[in-house]
Amino acid sequence: MAKTRTQVAIIGAGPSGLLLGQLLHKAGIDAVILERQTGDYVLGRIRAGILEQVCIDLMDEAGVGERMHREGLVHGGIELLFGGQRHRIDMNKLTGGKNVMVYGQTELTRDLMDARAAAGLPTVYEAHDVAVHDFGSTKPRVTYEKGGVQHEIECDFIAGCDGFHGVCRASVPRNALTEYEKVYPFGWLGLLSDTPPVCDELIYVNSPRGFALCSQRSRTRSRYYLQVPLTDKVEEWTDAAFWQELRLRLDDEGRDKLVTGPSIEKSIAPLRSFITEPMRFGRMFLAGDAGHIVPPTGAKGLNLAATDVKVLSSALIEHYQEKSDAGIDSYSERCLRRIWKAERFSWWFTTLMHRFPDDGAIVAKFQQAELDYLIHSEAGGRTIAENYVGLPLDFAEK
Repeated sequence: MAKTRTQVAIIGAGPSGLLLGQLLHKAGIDAVILERQTGDYVLGRIRAGILEQVCIDLMDEAGVGERMHREGLVHGGIELLFGGQRHRIDMNKLTGGKNVMVYGQTELTRDLMDARAAAGLPTVYEAHDVAVHDFGSTKPRVTYEKGGVQHEIECDFIAGCDGFHGVCRASVPRNALTEYEKVYPFGWLGLLSDTPPVCDELIYVNSPRGFALCSQRSRTRSRYYLQVPLTDKVEEWTDAAFWQELRLRLDDEGRDKLVTGPSIEKSIAPLRSFITEPMRFGRMFLAGDAGHIVPPTGAKGLNLAATDVKVLSSALIEHYQEKSDAGIDSYSERCLRRIWKAERFSWWFTTLMHRFPDDGAIVAKFQQAELDYLIHSEAGGRTIAENYVGLPLDFAEK
């Protein structure tokens, strides 16, 4: 067995693992990243594209924000479409100048991959049979198989950035954690196309036919979503059928401006709210999707992962540079305060904008009344705006 040593073993080379590795590198802390998939597979995953200011600031702190600022699209508002009419939530005005940025997770991941490769930092792709050991002790270990050779990494800490189906959370004794979950009775059918967006900003649609979202990745690439039953199969949806259904859920202006084209990617994603408590187990930490999943309605998944990474990197830097474990000891509590607030917003926004199979006509009326209140009340609009642009990192501590 080939044995090596590092300070932090990071499981998962998605954006949270790569961002953590980059922040630790900038602070002079050694880390090895293990990923069970290939690099091309990781880059091929179509994911979120809305960055909060916290995430933007972290990319800058990591020294990889140049292309993001050059190519990302700054958005100061979103459109809510209900009752056949659009209403703009001016997030910039309602939050004292805050915005979000449209920059695809694939591009963010590529920037982090390129920076890691340029620095010659170790990332092991196609690491099979990854297992975490002894994380309850002061000498945790990670084992894996690569190219027919067994490897063992001795480390000080393990960062579980390996997603919902990863090995890290699965390795925790069941009696040591509590999992909270809500599964929604519908999915999002997403279509990516090289067509100009139907609107400069995102349009969230509450329609009698179900929810829709008009999003984008650039000025020439669009991402659209339709609420569909969980029983639907992506193979059943032709591009033509998708575009026709989207037209039926849009307003007249949207139908007139919609540019259609062949899909680059098409998939159906289920929706769930999921939280693990706690997020630290001895010398192993969960971050990102390994510890929590949010419905995509509030655009919080990637941003919550970035917050976890910010808190975790600060705690590890404090441990090595200041010989203090205060940040490590408070990691789980600090993260969960913000996670629960973001989970609440995502659940509320999902409930407000979708049609649920068992709801009667009265619930649709409740939704219309609440949306009408929100767009005509400055306090209501600010509630959406503050949560959408992202609560401050220290919001829970004020």
